Order: sequence, then structure tokens, then C-alpha cells
Amino acid sequence: MSLRKRIEQSTLLASGVAGVAGAYLALCNRTTTWQVEGLEDLKTDLANGPVLLVMWHSRSIMGAFHWPVGDGPLSSLYDRSPIGRVSGALQRRAGLQPMEMSRKLSNRAASRTVLKRVKDGVSIGMTGDGPLGPALAVKDAPLDWARVTGVPVYCYAFSTTKGQRLQSWDQMLVPRPFGKGAYVFQSCDHAVARKPSEAEVTALRAALQKTLTNAAHRADALAGLPPGP
Repeated sequence: MSLRKRIEQSTLLASGVAGVAGAYLALCNRTTTWQVEGLEDLKTDLANGPVLLVMWHSRSIMGAFHWPVGDGPLSSLYDRSPIGRVSGALQRRAGLQPMEMSRKLSNRAASRTVLKRVKDGVSIGMTGDGPLGPALAVKDAPLDWARVTGVPVYCYAFSTTKGQRLQSWDQMLVPRPFGKGAYVFQSCDHAVARKPSEAEVTALRAALQKTLTNAAHRADALAGLPPGP
């Protein structure tokens, strides 16, 4: 059996791989000199209830370490792919409440699951371009859940001077220790209608895409780097 299949089927193996990855990322987090922007605004909104946190897949790997766990729980979403299972285990180790989302689950059933978490006071974290891409293109799920939940929407991104881009569909940014970095939480203030028209959905998608990109570029600027994906 391939390692991919073993990770898909074994929570224990996924947890073990996550332990190694988590120890490395925790080292990177501790040894990076971070600039932070937007965290206090996020904490202010969290004092009033949960939020929806959205990030590009390429900038997501440090999100579990930068979420203010003491100010409110976060339920992150992941799928059953090997990287998804490892991501879920890693987020669990960081104090989050990951939730596996089956690709067989209907949009309505998934929305009910997410809405229950939100009603319980739990924020929801997800990637804007999903687990498979295409990269940097906002999918329907964050738009649907922004509409269904009605909670504030925040975008997250990080950047670092000591990082490497993987040869993956999203060119994921992976940090290295002892760099200078920045992470940003930026509110997407576009109004979300409960029953939006097609034009309103298009406008919301454009606003979320712009905020996600602005957050990434702002993190790059704070770290002293040119804008990247």
C-alpha cells in the first residue's frame, strides 16, 4: 500500500506525520521575527462572536500558529487527501478544531454542519481556492458560508524572508527558521445578502478575491518582499 493510501486510511499515521511537520513549523514560528497587522481588529470582532477566516491555499500553512486561540475557537476544514489529513492533524495539535469535509457531502449538508459550529460560537477557517484549485480563484464555498452564517469575514496571509515555494499546484509557501516575516488579518467589509442575485455573488467573489490578494501583498510588503502569489 502506498504512503498516500496509508495516510488517507490511518489517523495515527497522519498524526505522526503532522507531529514532525508541526515541530518544524513551530520552530519556524518561534525563530521568525514577526510583524503583525490586523490582529487587534480580529480580536475585537471575536469578542462579539465567531468569524469566517479565509486564506489562499499557498499562504495557509502558518495559519494554525497565528490564530488567537485564547480569543475564540476555530474549526478548520480539511478533506481526506493525504495533505488534508496531515493538515487536520496539525491543526488539532495547534489547538484548533479541524473538521473533515467529505467530497461526497452535498453543499446543503456541508452548510448545515458549518452553521451548527458557528451557532456554537466557533469560527470557521478555510481556503478560498479550495484543496485542489485552481490557485488564486475564489470558489463557491466561502461565498456560500459567508451568506449562510452572516458572520464577519477576515482574510489571512503570511510572508517570510526565509521561505521556499513548493512545486505544487498552488506554489505553497513553506517557511524556514530564523527569518523576518509578517502576517496579516484583513477584514472583507463587502455586504453579504442572504439571498444574493447573480450580480451580487459576482461582486462578493471579486471583493473577497481582492481582499485575499491585498492581505498577501501587504504581508509581503511588511516583510520587505515584492508581492507574490
